[in-house]
Amino acid sequence: MTSLPIVSDASDINALREAARRIRVEVVRTINTVRVGHMGGSLSEADILAALYFGAMQIRPDQPDWPERDRFTLSKGHASVGLYATLALRGYFPVEELLTFDQADSRLQGHPDMTRLPGLDMSTGSLGMGISAAVGMALAARLAGSPSRTFTLLGDGECQEGSVWEAAMVAARYRLNRLVAIVDHNKLQQFGWQGTGHDDRLPPEEPGELVSKWSAFGWRVLEIDGHDMTQIADALASATSQADDRPVAIIANTIKGKGLSFAEGQYLWHVKIPTPAEFAQAMAELGEPVDAEAAR
Repeated sequence: MTSLPIVSDASDINALREAARRIRVEVVRTINTVRVGHMGGSLSEADILAALYFGAMQIRPDQPDWPERDRFTLSKGHASVGLYATLALRGYFPVEELLTFDQADSRLQGHPDMTRLPGLDMSTGSLGMGISAAVGMALAARLAGSPSRTFTLLGDGECQEGSVWEAAMVAARYRLNRLVAIVDHNKLQQFGWQGTGHDDRLPPEEPGELVSKWSAFGWRVLEIDGHDMTQIADALASATSQADDRPVAIIANTIKGKGLSFAEGQYLWHVKIPTPAEFAQAMAELGEPVDAEAAR
């Protein structure tokens, strides 16, 4: 397996695209092998994670506890397999270890566990808690005079949690301008939104107009196509430029199941496991060869 380049110039977009493709390949391969995992949201976040870990973030995989590293919390902790694939490809642990995902005694638990795996800054999974931890990290870095920046990735369904907005209010109050919150706005949660076939008798569940919401809480807000790598890189560069004294929210419009034609925009792929035929099709669509035995 060839190693991936680390991007030192934000203009090297093709390298970031390749990193995102490889993340998606490992997500699908892992879930197909262990028969468990949240595929849809892990695929929608892949471009964002690639841009962070292979471009924007200051990190040292061979020194995961480097004090001046940038911090990251996966607030949508159920999409952990996407983060694990990213960490493995970035060099935190062997890629082969991904196939132990969510197994007994594995370091790769269903939700990130910072006590088991190097490279994790927070244990997450209870929705709304990851951004709260990120606010604490950003405030601690300021008090310590650290140059580190803090990034957190949320789901749009997660933005229905009141604790998200409590954290957002505190971050704006303390003007944490080295904090960046990215919302993976794939417009689907586990059972879809109203009108997607779950139960249309229920009242609307959508998180609302996220740009205006984050703006109302005092954040500088950027809205982008979360699968356009140039837009992602540019937004991260802008977000970390400290153009003013506000925290930054990036609303990344994405597609759940991105990269697989049969999964895109389908809420059932929140946790659906591929059939052998779907796995073979997925690898083909992702440009990855697969032997016949592995697809059975």
